[in-house]
Parts: sequence; structure tokens; C-alpha cells
Amino acid sequence: MNSSLNQLSLPEIAPADLNQKLHSQEVILIDVRESGEYAREHIAGSISMPLSVFDPELVPRTRDQILVLCCQSGMRSARALQKLSDRGFMQIAQLKGGISSWKASGLETQGDRKAPISLFRQVQIVAGALVAIATVFSVFVSPWFLLLSGFVGCGLVFAGVTNTCAMGQLLAKLPYNQRTA
Repeated sequence: MNSSLNQLSLPEIAPADLNQKLHSQEVILIDVRESGEYAREHIAGSISMPLSVFDPELVPRTRDQILVLCCQSGMRSARALQKLSDRGFMQIAQLKGGISSWKASGLETQGDRKAPISLFRQVQIVAGALVAIATVFSVFVSPWFLLLSGFVGCGLVFAGVTNTCAMGQLLAKLPYNQRTA
């Protein structure tokens, strides 16, 4: 495996194959979602190592087991996988389609349903609320409030194009999102 992995050549493992390998202890599963997301729902046996503080030096090196990374959809695990590849890790893969595909395959997760909702949903709620509030204020207070709607829209476009989300990063730092399982 070379250090110039790209989105098309990332080694992936299907949910059913991962499930089998987890039961036979052939893999170490690392979940790179934020602590609150992990606390709410995760695959049994996975280790929480949030991407926001991901340090390849803290990842266990093993000859007998494959390191498999997972997140919600595969985007964050791809970034963590690249970091591991750059540090010389060879036996690495990511869960194809993330936890979403794991659940779509009928496989179970565990966690605390009272833990915070996913960062993606939190961003949707906050961004939607800001746009709605700015729109109402622009009608009843001042049309200048439309700038807030435009700013939020530009932020969402930037997040989609760059695959980074400043609002998500800020929300991840809130105390209720720091809760662990």
C-alpha cells in the first residue's frame, strides 16, 4: 500500500465480512466518529478514537489482526486511513459505507439512545434554525438579516466542497458531545 491512497483505492471490507472477522477476532475495529456519536451508537467491540484527535501513534500495531476503521458513512474513516497509511500501517481497511451500511445489512449496534445525536444532524438542525430565524427577522425586522441566511448557505456549500465543516467542528467541542460510552 502506498502513501498516495485516494478515495478510489482505499481498501474496504463489507459489513458481513467485518462481522465474521470480528467474531473470529481477526480485526481491531476503530470508530473515528466523535465521542458523543460513539456513545449513542457503535458496533460492539469497536474502539473509539475520534478523528478530531486521531493520533496514529496511539493505534495498536499488530501482525495478527487487520485494523479496520469506521465512521457513519466512510468519509472520516477514509481520512484516518490515509493518516495510518502515511505512517506505514499496512494491514488496514475501512468499513464499506460505514455504520449506515452495517445497519442496512441488518447487523446490530449498541449504545446509549440518550447520548447526543450525530454531529451531522446537529449541523442540520443549527443551520436550518439559523436560516429560518434569519428569514423571519428579515421580514419583520430588517432585510439585512438575509445576509445570515446567505452566510449559512455559503458555509454549507464550502463544507460540501471541501469535506470539512466548521460548524460541526465547533459543535463537537460542546460538553454534551464529549460524553463517552
